[in-house]
Amino acid sequence: MQQRADLAVPAKNIAVVGGGWAGCAAAVELANAGCTVTLFEAARTLGGRARGVEVNGTMLDNGQHILLGAYTETMRLLRQVGVDPKVALLDLPLQMRYPPDSGGLDFVAPRLPAPYHMAAALLRATGLSIADKMSLARFSTTARWMGWQLHADCSVAELLERFDQTERLVQLMWRPLCLAALNTPPERASAQVFLAVLRDSLGAGRSASDMLLPRQQLGALFPQAAAAFIEARGGAVHCGAKVTSLSQESGKWRIDATGQAVGGNHGALFDAVVLAVPPPAAATLLAGLPVDGIREQLGAFDYEPITTCYLQYAADLRLDLPFYALVDDPACGHWGQFVFDRGQLDAGQAGLCSVVISASAEAADLGQAALAQAIAAQLAAVLKRPDMAAPQWTQVITEKRATFACTPGLQRLATTTGLDGLVLAGDYTASEYPATLESAVRSGAAAAKAISAPAAS
Repeated sequence: MQQRADLAVPAKNIAVVGGGWAGCAAAVELANAGCTVTLFEAARTLGGRARGVEVNGTMLDNGQHILLGAYTETMRLLRQVGVDPKVALLDLPLQMRYPPDSGGLDFVAPRLPAPYHMAAALLRATGLSIADKMSLARFSTTARWMGWQLHADCSVAELLERFDQTERLVQLMWRPLCLAALNTPPERASAQVFLAVLRDSLGAGRSASDMLLPRQQLGALFPQAAAAFIEARGGAVHCGAKVTSLSQESGKWRIDATGQAVGGNHGALFDAVVLAVPPPAAATLLAGLPVDGIREQLGAFDYEPITTCYLQYAADLRLDLPFYALVDDPACGHWGQFVFDRGQLDAGQAGLCSVVISASAEAADLGQAALAQAIAAQLAAVLKRPDMAAPQWTQVITEKRATFACTPGLQRLATTTGLDGLVLAGDYTASEYPATLESAVRSGAAAAKAISAPAAS
């Protein structure tokens, strides 16, 4: 595979600290540019917050994900490490489909050229009144006229009020989209970031709005393939190796690590370092380095959790669609926002359903057993399947710091630190997008390019 011309990296021996999607993306880009890359990951497996866990002999993701066709960098990196997105991902047209007779809507974009696919979806949508459809059309037209830009950021809720969106449309379309994309409730979510997501999905070419569901566990989708790619090019991947200190020494960067043996790289010197760990860990490793203001910025983020509830049923259970949207109504004990039939994605997980709750702090407070019971009852009620009230087993996984709270006017960090050979990578770095796999991958690519900057000067 040819090296990328824009990554003529002068530093050849590079450490990447953190094996999430951002770190893996940076390591792949640098390895492809001819560098010798050493990837350090404190956990036993790669993937960060998009990793796998074993439950009852089944490998589960620590959170169910939906990707979009607009994830251009993610698709490029998958192909680069030998993963065919057409095989690894189930490609579905943009849709917001609720179970029949559940009081929701049925909105599906046909595979027509943009923007006709959205117009046809709106005309054919059921569960929306004429007023709802006019409201949605008005939003899309006005947002395009504005160039998807605001003079001053505000909350998504305020934006929707300005655009005179109907209460039903907010409940069934805008709120679930905001929660799924930004993992922040509309009342405190950034309208500008939300518009950027809509611009590059609903407002772009038809394929950009496609919904992509992983057919395999997320670690196998990219991180494992990335590790093989790095090692095939002379690099090394060390899991269970926690980096404890980062310092400058004789014009190089010294990495000290504990945990599993990391061979000659324990206390080794590197030409450059990509720091691709979460903000709290990054702040700790930057202690004592002259990076004015960066540690304070890293400590200023608030976070939102995501909870995924897995429910195992008999292997012959199958939903009519690969996934449904759900009306979340905590007052009625309905917490789930989306349900996925894992058996339609992976034949080895027949009868397994996953239910996602974004911005799930209140739901998580119920406790795992009570929340799983409530979700099972919700599925039984809205899907008209009494048997779903009694799953064989359940597993609730809450990622407490799944994403940063994507609030209006949030100041995010630059990739560069002001120190030669030290850059940051992570979905929290400066970007138009919220904390998604795509923003993580883009940040990793940007970090690799930042290290190569001296070659162009």
